[in-house]
Amino acid sequence: MSILIIILNIVFPPLAVGLRHGFSGTLLVNILLTLLAWLPGVIHAFIVNK
Repeated sequence: MSILIIILNIVFPPLAVGLRHGFSGTLLVNILLTLLAWLPGVIHAFIVNK
């Protein structure tokens, strides 16, 4: 995992997931989690961007 992806996982999780997986269900789930609360979006981003 690159430093850029790690920083994006923390600052803006949907962008990090979108760069790795494109427009998919994973991105939509991450957007929803980030909108509900920031921390679940960050956790999800780290899990899917291993």
